[in-house]
Amino acid sequence: MAELQIGPVTDGVLLVELDRPPGNLLTVALCQQLTEVLLRPPAGAHVLRLRAHGEVFCLGRERAGTTPAELRAETGVLVALHRALRATSLVTVAEVNGDAAGFGVGLLAACDVAVALESAQLSFPEVGIGLAPALVLAWLPRVVGEREAFWLTATGEPVAGARAVELGLVNAVVATRDELVTAADDRVARLRARKPRVHTEIRSMLAATRSLSEDQALELSIDRLVVGSLRRGDAD
Repeated sequence: MAELQIGPVTDGVLLVELDRPPGNLLTVALCQQLTEVLLRPPAGAHVLRLRAHGEVFCLGRERAGTTPAELRAETGVLVALHRALRATSLVTVAEVNGDAAGFGVGLLAACDVAVALESAQLSFPEVGIGLAPALVLAWLPRVVGEREAFWLTATGEPVAGARAVELGLVNAVVATRDELVTAADDRVARLRARKPRVHTEIRSMLAATRSLSEDQALELSIDRLVVGSLRRGDAD
């Protein structure tokens, strides 16, 4: 059975399931496969629903490189996947069925929507192996703030439940696996009720304004709003 199972598009939804027990660790090949799906989605896909088999969501990545060249190439693949999650035309929904660590947290946090079991522990354990998680620190402060980013990466302390929601790592948490499926179903259905084109424009505006001041973002919004208003009647 494939370690990354990619289903057919069903009513605009592309289901992607990670099945690599026990830790669902991502390999370079799996990262490349997921990047390809994100950047070149099949026709008719609007929402990508990402979930995992087993007791955990994703405990990070399988480390393979040892030489500087190998480590650089491996990290480049991880960066490419993170960028693909930001650049994809798909709306991404993570269904977090259990613990996530390191790049596994980055995977769910880079999705547009994430719902999780309240018992799921999210952590950055790299400090335990004497490593400052540089890739994590490229995005984590934007989500949780510098103070929390320092604490989480400097201690490896896990967060779960309401705290994960408060920090912005997930949108919502639920108590049981059945509730998790229902919550993900509901989020996907509400997204599917809206035009994919509008979601693309929202994601594009969010990406375009990340590095801008508020005044610059407001200036950019003028042209974006004009174009969007003129396209309101367009079919998707």
